[in-house]
Amino acid sequence: MPVAAPVQIARLMPPAKVRILEAATVLFSSEGIRAVGVDRLIQQSSVTKATFYKHFGSKDRLIRDYLSAASDRELTELDRLIHGEDSARAGVYAIVDAVHTTMRDKSFRGSLFINAAAEFPDPREPVRVIIAEHYESIASRITELLHRLGHPLPGEGADQLMVAYVGALSWGHVGDSIGASVAFRRSVERVLEDAVIAA
Repeated sequence: MPVAAPVQIARLMPPAKVRILEAATVLFSSEGIRAVGVDRLIQQSSVTKATFYKHFGSKDRLIRDYLSAASDRELTELDRLIHGEDSARAGVYAIVDAVHTTMRDKSFRGSLFINAAAEFPDPREPVRVIIAEHYESIASRITELLHRLGHPLPGEGADQLMVAYVGALSWGHVGDSIGASVAFRRSVERVLEDAVIAA
């Protein structure tokens, strides 16, 4: 799920590449992807232009790596939340709590994936493919949780929760974050009620 604070990039890669990705994470998420140029990224990460192009070749490649790294972080956190609970129901509510915590953070600027999708309108763009795969991965995990709960239509229930999830992050950014959080929780409760009725 969205993380409330910047998460450090894995340290297994060269330090200069790490610095560039960390600079991209801060700048892209706070100012937008297209608004930040290569020169700004180079300055922020304290590398030379040659070093930047050695590791990424182009800004487009950096954008893809930035989104892929962000997806890995969010999915890892999602798995940690799910597997850290004793039941599927508790796992679902752990996700709700994580979204609530994220929207309360002062650095919250909405979902970086939703924001990136708005900057790349063509669904055939490699960036959009990464974003679509990210949300499909979240949906599949929620589907599995609902299946374990005995929901009669876990795929449909997951679709409802994904709409509520994306909607909450969007409304929480541009509108009422408290109202968005409450509405998301209620949407989850309604979907889980279907599992109880079916049981």
